[in-house]
Amino acid sequence: MPIFAPLRLPIKRRLQTGAVLLWVSAIAICTMTFFYLCTFKYLWPLVIMYLLWILMFDQAPEKGGRRVQWLRNWRTWTNFAGYFPMQLIKEADLDPTKNYIFGYHPHGIISMGAFCTFATEGLNFSKRFPGIRPHLLTLSSNFNIPLYRDYIMAHGCASVAKESCEYVLNSGPGNSIAIVVGGAQESLAAKPGTLDLTLKKRMGFIKLALVNGASLVPTVAFGENDLYELYSANHKSKTYQLQQLLKRVAGFTAPIFNGRGVFNYEFGLLPRRKPVYIVIGKPIHVKKAEGSPTTEQLEELQKKYIDEVLEIWERYKDKYAVGRTQELRIIE
Repeated sequence: MPIFAPLRLPIKRRLQTGAVLLWVSAIAICTMTFFYLCTFKYLWPLVIMYLLWILMFDQAPEKGGRRVQWLRNWRTWTNFAGYFPMQLIKEADLDPTKNYIFGYHPHGIISMGAFCTFATEGLNFSKRFPGIRPHLLTLSSNFNIPLYRDYIMAHGCASVAKESCEYVLNSGPGNSIAIVVGGAQESLAAKPGTLDLTLKKRMGFIKLALVNGASLVPTVAFGENDLYELYSANHKSKTYQLQQLLKRVAGFTAPIFNGRGVFNYEFGLLPRRKPVYIVIGKPIHVKKAEGSPTTEQLEELQKKYIDEVLEIWERYKDKYAVGRTQELRIIE
């Protein structure tokens, strides 16, 4: 039997749930709104021009998005952070004259902590790191969804394509990018109580750092994997093979998961109310490579990065991962 939410709850909790519901359903809301607008014939010329502009002219996803600061500052995002609640732990100051690549771990199911930290001011990022202008990067396919693309770009989101990364990193001091390094593959390992990272084969962001002389900042979110219950498929099963095929073709996958609902605590698409502690570690300063980085340079920097991720885990696991069922693992 599902456990239903009480009818009488403090308005603050209702606002927190509404804030998370808004983000979780953003794609659906934007898509339905777009198709609703298409039902008005007198809007068709505008709709056609908008679609042509998206397909042929708009380069904003590769140019850092179209940040709207008041939307990032919206009070709703403070309620979003309070829902779990989320807390940002800062290990070191960041020099605003430099550029940074934040590597976020783990992916989780929907990367709630990455959105709250880098795409909003729900955790007061700009006050904690003055002069640093983060851009949360996501799949290019997300910018093919009408209206939703504009919504996420207004939060400073941009494409994770190479040219987009380099554009932001070369746009002046402080301009930085945040990448959820594990990607779709890591979402299939987002079991509560665990922290399995897809990191060994991830060299793209390491190369970006060397080519552009950007410092690396490992970021570990304790509790991200606890927000949903993941139903794992056997690696030999047809379900898992279908998930891998979808990842290869579309760039994303579809983990089978369960959270909670708006009015019940047992089933739905909303995340569970579990605390998330986001530790932004000490920067690893990187000297710009002369020419193309060598394999040795890439492997050396990757090792430094992985070692720092492991050190963050060791420093905080007994405080923020008390209910863990295993230690952090680098699985691939």
